[in-house]
This record gives sequence, structure tokens and C-alpha cells, in this order.
Amino acid sequence: MTLPAGTDAVRQSLASFRQEREADWKAFEALLARVEKRAPRALSEDELLSLPLLYRSALSSLSVARATSLDSALIAYLEALCLRGYFYLYGARRSLRTRIGDFFLRDWPAAIRDLWREVWVSVGLTVIGAIAGYWLVASDKRWYDAIIAPSLAGGRNPDSSAEMLRSVLYGDGGGHFLSGFAAYLFTHNTQVSILAFALGFAFAVPSVLIILMNGCMLGALFQVYAAKGLGFALGGWLSIHGTTELFAIAIAGAAGMRIGTSIAFPGELTRMAAAAQAGRVAATAMVGVAVMLLFAGLLEGIGRQTITGDVGRYSIGGGMLALWICYFYLFRMVRHGNG
Repeated sequence: MTLPAGTDAVRQSLASFRQEREADWKAFEALLARVEKRAPRALSEDELLSLPLLYRSALSSLSVARATSLDSALIAYLEALCLRGYFYLYGARRSLRTRIGDFFLRDWPAAIRDLWREVWVSVGLTVIGAIAGYWLVASDKRWYDAIIAPSLAGGRNPDSSAEMLRSVLYGDGGGHFLSGFAAYLFTHNTQVSILAFALGFAFAVPSVLIILMNGCMLGALFQVYAAKGLGFALGGWLSIHGTTELFAIAIAGAAGMRIGTSIAFPGELTRMAAAAQAGRVAATAMVGVAVMLLFAGLLEGIGRQTITGDVGRYSIGGGMLALWICYFYLFRMVRHGNG
């Protein structure tokens, strides 16, 4: 209470104020509760028309309460009531379908375009890691076990014969390993995406290292197959889902880098404000990464079993990569050009 002690006149004024207007407050609160739980159709036409009137009445009561320093609890109640009324009457309300449409048509592509520098860096780190992994295994095959754990390699290593490696890609004899290794690749790439994003807050250093290591594993695997003349075949097998998965990992790494660099170099903002600003873009991109990984899982599950030709594999992988690039970077230009 902010009433002066012993001031009966003020107490009577407060009681009179509440008595005159409390009915409108309660009516407004009840209508808001009904419409928030269900929908506008839950109210009659007269009740809908009364909402803005009751809102203005509540605002008027709040103004009087503040000006005359009435009960502080009453002021807090009126502030909360007016805020609820404002958000319902004037706040932007979108259906779930509209929100999903806006995400896919505008928010997600815009976030990826905003991260274009970080995406290029992430792609470059993947290439550098792949070259390093390929060179290390080519120079000393013992590096293979250091880069890819033997338990995950399924017995496939630099000492494996070309026939054994080929059976993994084309023959029924490698079906069990193929299923296990493909599942491992999807799980591994999902984990890499999450870690590359989640650890970006540490000035982006963990994100960079994770992307490099992922590229190194890819290069080490390619060296084993390329040494037996199967590099092109492995590329086709991986490309069906790999172009989508690797692009998703690059985006996840880019999102982590955006947060990390914003914290390290906040500019005129505080570090918390810079991280929050970067986090909005990065979080939108990461929701999209989950969608891309889902697509990759479907491609891997279907394509691995039904498509065994190199041309078909590369066509699907290249087509998916072209689709993502057009969706993220060209769709806005086409839509703008059409008005």
C-alpha cells in the first residue's frame, strides 16, 4: 500500500474507485480468459465488440491509479490486465500453418543467406580436413586407425582387398556392414552438427576443430577406397545423402561460428546482446539443419537400397545439392524479379 497512514478520505476514495470500475475489470478479464483458451468464436458478437471498450476502460483506470498513487497491488493488477488486452487486440497472431509457411519461404533461407561467410568458411575447413586426412593415410596407413576407430570401420582398412571394399558398395556380401556403416554415418553427422553449433560459444574454436576433424575422417575413408581404384564409386554411394548431410554440417558449423565470433568481437554491443542477436539467426538455421538431416536420412534409407548405379547416385546427390543452393540463394532473387 502507498496510502498515507490515517488518511480516511483517501481510503474511501480507493474503495469508491474500485467499486465503480471493478466490474468492468472482471468482465474484461473473463472475456480474455475465454478467448485465450479457445478462439474468438467462443464469444458472441456483442462480447467481441465490448473487448476494445473494456480495454480502453482498463487503460483509463490504470492511468488514474498511477496518477493518484493508489494501491500498488491494484496498479500491478491493472498493468498485467492491460498488457494481456494489448497483446490480444493488437499483437500479431498467426496460425501454425502461416508460421510454418513463413519459416520455409522466408525465415530459413534468409538465415542461411545471412550466414554466407561462415558457411563458406565451414565448407573450406571441410575441404582442408579432407585433404589432410587423405594425405596422412596415404603417407602412413597407421593414421587410418587413429582417425577412424577400428570398431566403426567394420574391418575395412587400408589392408582390405578391392573385392571386399567393392562388396560393401555393390554386393550383397557387404549388406550388413553397409547398413551398419550408413547408420553410423547418419548418427555421426547428426552429432557433429549439434556439437559444432552447441560449442560455438567458446569463441568458435571447438566448431572449427569439429568441422576439420569431420573432413579429416572423410578424407581418410576416401584414401582407402581410392587406393583400390574405388574412389569414384565411394563418392557416388556417399553423395546420395552426403551432399545434404555435409551441407547441413557446414551450416551448423557456420551457426556455431556466428555465435562464437559475436561473443569474441561484439562491436558496440555487449557480449550478451551480441550473442543474443547472433543466436536468433543461428537458431533459425539450426531448425533448418534438423530438416535437412531428416531429408538425408530418408535419402539414405531409400537410395542405398534401391539405387546401385554410379550415375544414378551422383545424379541424386548432385541434384539435391543444386536444389539446396537454389532454395537458399536463388529463390529470393527469382521471387523478387517476378514482383
